[in-house]
Amino acid sequence: MRCVELDGKTSPEAYSEDEGLADESGGKGTRRARVSGIDRALQVIDHLYETGSPAGVYAIAKAVKAPLSTVYVIVDDLVEKNMLTRQVDGSVWLGARLYHYGLAYARSLDFMSIATHEMHDLCRQAGETVQVCGRDGDYMLVLAMADGPSHFQVASRVGTRVPLNWTASGRLLVGHLPEDERIELFKRCARSSPTGRAEIDPGTLSEAAGKAFESRLSIQAGESDYAVACIASPICDRDGQCVATISIVLPEQKAFSDETHYTAHVRSSAERIEKLMGWRNR
Repeated sequence: MRCVELDGKTSPEAYSEDEGLADESGGKGTRRARVSGIDRALQVIDHLYETGSPAGVYAIAKAVKAPLSTVYVIVDDLVEKNMLTRQVDGSVWLGARLYHYGLAYARSLDFMSIATHEMHDLCRQAGETVQVCGRDGDYMLVLAMADGPSHFQVASRVGTRVPLNWTASGRLLVGHLPEDERIELFKRCARSSPTGRAEIDPGTLSEAAGKAFESRLSIQAGESDYAVACIASPICDRDGQCVATISIVLPEQKAFSDETHYTAHVRSSAERIEKLMGWRNR
């Protein structure tokens, strides 16, 4: 039996239940796949991240298909180390230690440093909320955000994940892909939005994504949130792939009253980020 040591404390009971045991249903010589303690811990953390809300230990164990006793011990270890925090109702959520790791990682990335600086400049120029977004599988993820000076409130904050077909940025993030890949992706991930206005047809979405990427501009209004518009431009690496977007989020009515003003600003910001990263030579 193999034990995993965390901070000098060995907890064999946490990791022995699903490792190296004979699989009675698999026939002679068949063994269950080994799952290390750190893999189980990552499964717990990943589950909370993907669902975006606190969860009880039983629900986590069921979701990650791990023995309940294993998950109990792992969760206790992670709470003790401030990787998770326990809520009043007994559920657990991501802890402050993970936040500090994330900040340290973000500081080490030249891209995020440059993009965040440009995001704040664009916020001042446009006088509106600005976001930098990336792709997380079938979702668009808000990576950074600068609130505009007005009282207009944007529902999507840093860490928000929404289906790719709901947003202007989501379409740009896959616009560089071949058409057949875009269609298959949208077949898998397109979802109806709360407003009912988001396009869900894979062919239509693929065509829109391709055209938006080619023109370096994507605009959506009222598809994910009522009366909210988004004007986005792609940030492309040296291979021409959209690695992120920068976008202005503002009231729908305001967006179309001075559209050219906002589109010019957001395109220029995306181009400046590419130049500073050494991805754009023209």
